[in-house]
Amino acid sequence: MSVSPSHKPFTEQTVLITGASRGIGAAIAERFSSVGMNVVIHYLQSHEAANEVARSCMRHGANVLTATADLRSKEQILRLQEKLEHHNMVPDILVNNAGIAHYGLLTDVSEQLWDDVMNVNLKGTFLTTQQFMLPMISQKYGRIINVSSIWGISGASCEVVYSTAKGGMNAFTKALAKELAPSGVTVNAVAPGAVETLMLSNFDAEEKAAIANEIPIGRFGHPNEIASLVYFLALPESGYITGQIISPNGGWLT
Repeated sequence: MSVSPSHKPFTEQTVLITGASRGIGAAIAERFSSVGMNVVIHYLQSHEAANEVARSCMRHGANVLTATADLRSKEQILRLQEKLEHHNMVPDILVNNAGIAHYGLLTDVSEQLWDDVMNVNLKGTFLTTQQFMLPMISQKYGRIINVSSIWGISGASCEVVYSTAKGGMNAFTKALAKELAPSGVTVNAVAPGAVETLMLSNFDAEEKAAIANEIPIGRFGHPNEIASLVYFLALPESGYITGQIISPNGGWLT
């Protein structure tokens, strides 16, 4: 069994996954629960979906807690933290997965839409990380993993707002990694390519086929493939990996 510098066995650590009621977030929760870890499933409004993910995780024998919070609000994040402290589930591992996308021309983007995408993807990551990194610093150990996007690296036509938000997340990752490295806390980002989730629902079958044809491996990624990479970065033996933007994308971007 791997033991972290904090002398807490990996399987006894706690992971908080934001936006874990579906898609990649749910797959990440399943992956950590498969080794019996303490798993916190965060959601905003999808109460029943979060409970379904929790039930699936508990089948592995994991200790699971669901918790709702609007991550754009520091007050709600503080309440979330109080709840986790009450249940003795302060995270050693934070996975910032919550996010929203937008597809459309920049000329059609309203100021409100811009703010919504930035606030959920970027401000939410900032506020959540700022609060939950403090116990990690105190114990001289922790893992922060941000779920970004290939478009945060390369940019995408008709996804300017989303690309900008994820590009900001990547810069946040690199800078914070340097800031927290002396405290034994690693910070990395996983930037998936096209993954079979609801975020692809804006595209019809023909458009999806055209996208898949552009990917050298010939298909979209699966949420569990992204979850496996997140899990690897969380391991104690991954402690020399920090400040990295790793993009599992089937060879689409090299």
